[in-house]
Amino acid sequence: MPNRTKEELKKHYAEYQGKPEQIKKRAQRNAARNEMVKKHGIAALEGKDVHHRVAIRHGGGNSSSNLSISSVAKNRGWEKKKKR
Repeated sequence: MPNRTKEELKKHYAEYQGKPEQIKKRAQRNAARNEMVKKHGIAALEGKDVHHRVAIRHGGGNSSSNLSISSVAKNRGWEKKKKR
């Protein structure tokens, strides 16, 4: 996939990422990562993702029982692989 131009990025932000619902979800993901950094330290999360066992888009939250540390490869793109 080619890189997006500045105009395309601006349009994407205006149409999707800038919506209040998406801003809230992004803030929730950032808060989850900050919580895990406080709990485990920044070295433990180096190159890792914070995994929500129940995804935010499916009603999951930031409770400690819903968060775990996982590899980037395992956490990203799993839905695309599942559909095949």
